[in-house]
Amino acid sequence: MKAGAPATYRADTHRLAKEAFRSFQKHGQGAYPARVRQLEKDLPEPLSFFSFPRHLRRKLHTTNVIERCFVEVRRRTRPMVCFFNVESVDRIIYAILDGFNEQWRDRTLPLFTRAA
Repeated sequence: MKAGAPATYRADTHRLAKEAFRSFQKHGQGAYPARVRQLEKDLPEPLSFFSFPRHLRRKLHTTNVIERCFVEVRRRTRPMVCFFNVESVDRIIYAILDGFNEQWRDRTLPLFTRAA
């Protein structure tokens, strides 16, 4: 299952991605029918990045930004050995993510503005 899924979003075209998904579907249907059905139902959303120019696609389906946020949350909360309650953790995480929002609010990636 894990080896077949990336072929879907790494395909060069939308048509090839759908073919890769059909192959993935054929192999995964027996072991994970409910998951494969759900993926099939949701397939248009994950493949929507094919409507963008090719040079932007890798940026659109990467999780680096999300992973960077998680790393920063861990880095900032780990030294705080204990929290009094869930609300205190929520406040810290909210402050970190709000800081990211402030930094990124007016930031435009040159790669995206050139494509517009």
